[in-house]
Amino acid sequence: MPVTDITKDLDNRTLTLTARFAAPVQRLWDLYADPRQIEQVWGPPTYPATFVQHELTPGSQTRYYMTSPEGEKFCGLWDITSTDEPHGFTFIDSFADADFQPVGEMPSTEATVCFTADGDETVMTWTSVYASAHDMQKVLDMGMEEGARQATNQIDDFLARHPAA
Repeated sequence: MPVTDITKDLDNRTLTLTARFAAPVQRLWDLYADPRQIEQVWGPPTYPATFVQHELTPGSQTRYYMTSPEGEKFCGLWDITSTDEPHGFTFIDSFADADFQPVGEMPSTEATVCFTADGDETVMTWTSVYASAHDMQKVLDMGMEEGARQATNQIDDFLARHPAA
């Protein structure tokens, strides 16, 4: 399984996921940069994603929704703050309403995704920093840890089926 560690640090308000992939750094960047590829692995398998807007450039927005088995849509919004192709990107990750506006009562997080070469493999480190321990606990209670694990663990199979972008 790609996920090698998930560290929750309520004192520092961080959730860090570490995963290892048998693919070069550029291939992981390409997966995350392409809306048709990322929607194949974003979210738990039972909540498929649809990306309606996606571009990894500073100042851009990513808009997507995940569809539950019952057909309910859950929207998300990324405000891309920086990129360092192919090594990673940072963004503000927010829950969104049906018009892709941030939902004020739901926590947003500052997220950093880093891709680091390790021989023929890539280590991905995804760190989310929350405004408060309460905000972090709220998303953990919603199943964020297990959802992130399930989503990330889909990447190996996708890369095996699509070795080149």
